[in-house]
Amino acid sequence: MPIATVNPANGETLRTFEALDEAGIERRLDAADTAFKQYRTTGFAERARLLNQAAVLLDEDQQDIARTMTTEMGKPVKAARAEAAKCAKAMRWYAAHAEELLADEHPSAADVEDSGASRAYVHYRPLGAVLAVMPWNFPLWQVVRFAAPALMAGNVGLLKHASNVPQTAMYLEGLFRRAGFPAGCFQTLLVGSGAVAAILRDRRVAAATLTGSEPAGRSVASIAGDEVKRTVLELGGSDPYLVMPSADVARAARTAVTARVQNNGQSCIAAKRFIVHTEVYEEFAERFTVGMSDLMVGDPMQESTDIGPLASEQGRTDLEELVDDALGQGASALCGGGRPDGLAPELVHGWFYAPTVLTGITPAMRIHREETFGPVASLYRVEGLDEAIALANDSPFGLSSNVWTRDPDEARRCVRDLQAGGVFFNGMTASHPALPFGGVKRSGYGRELAGQGIRAFCNATTVWYGPEPVDAAS
Repeated sequence: MPIATVNPANGETLRTFEALDEAGIERRLDAADTAFKQYRTTGFAERARLLNQAAVLLDEDQQDIARTMTTEMGKPVKAARAEAAKCAKAMRWYAAHAEELLADEHPSAADVEDSGASRAYVHYRPLGAVLAVMPWNFPLWQVVRFAAPALMAGNVGLLKHASNVPQTAMYLEGLFRRAGFPAGCFQTLLVGSGAVAAILRDRRVAAATLTGSEPAGRSVASIAGDEVKRTVLELGGSDPYLVMPSADVARAARTAVTARVQNNGQSCIAAKRFIVHTEVYEEFAERFTVGMSDLMVGDPMQESTDIGPLASEQGRTDLEELVDDALGQGASALCGGGRPDGLAPELVHGWFYAPTVLTGITPAMRIHREETFGPVASLYRVEGLDEAIALANDSPFGLSSNVWTRDPDEARRCVRDLQAGGVFFNGMTASHPALPFGGVKRSGYGRELAGQGIRAFCNATTVWYGPEPVDAAS
């Protein structure tokens, strides 16, 4: 795949970039290694000062970088601005909380004595250069949620971003440089996916984090395993959205629309499978379909647009194949089901797809098992909670889940039994710097954000002092 900015709203190639050659990669790996040796010794106050300055600059750049993101991958510009604001918030959160999250941990006095020590504790130290292989769908947020905790922990970052968002990738390197981070602390590697293996195997790379497809995750995990390097993986998702009879159905249906079509439907944590109790199915289906049908599809640079184009032509083709397979096997489209009508002439060559609600899904259909990356919802009717949970878990993925109920017993059952990295009640899944984020099953392993995220790339070092003082020989 060429490294290029291609506007998905019209298919026009705006800029192309040369990939780094071996010498260029070597220079950046060496710069990262050199930077880490010094940066790891800085204190939390200095790291926080630098990260807070990056947040200030990002706020100032919000409008410009939002337009860049929209141009490169098609999200509505209003959503792009919100993404930039969220990134600045996360930077400030980690700047404020990193020191306490990585504070030394002290076992009880009794356990210290039992270990034979006069003193013992756990101290967190950075690992080194962390390679981040990141996707295009949230081109700022996916990077910042790795970079903010990694930099605050004293690590340095190497970003291999998706090839269709090169300008966003270069912006991020420039942002941290302008904020005052030492040279080499955060670098963008403009390389194709074929270069990742050699970079990850390099002795100067300590660990890796990847957000992306299951095949990409398998590849990175296998290489890192062979090299005995730590990884965090956030892969695909096909999140269930359960609606039970006690729910506020009107609010559940309104929220369901946003939960499905956020980021043009191209979100791993977007709700994709809507599992509705038969008692409220008809009302939910009607409200949900009307809400999906009323969405404005069009130019993502316009403030009135709800749904922009998919990020790539191949992405739209993949989505079309999933929907066509389902329709061909007997599913029905309550709305959508194809490319939208009535686009402005300048958008007819863009990669748009109409908001779609499908019913009559069966296990024989690909869409029952595969992730739909676009504004397409699968709607199921169930007779009770047992069937709802069983259907929710009938997926190779387990990223997050959404449950609408006012019944505390139902809530307890869902917390106990849903196979997912999160359970969100009476709302939609969202990431927040204070809450750990990640999945189970084929949605990956490890956690980003919160304390788990910053400790993911740290060495938990046991420090033990025997009965004899350290300075006894002096």
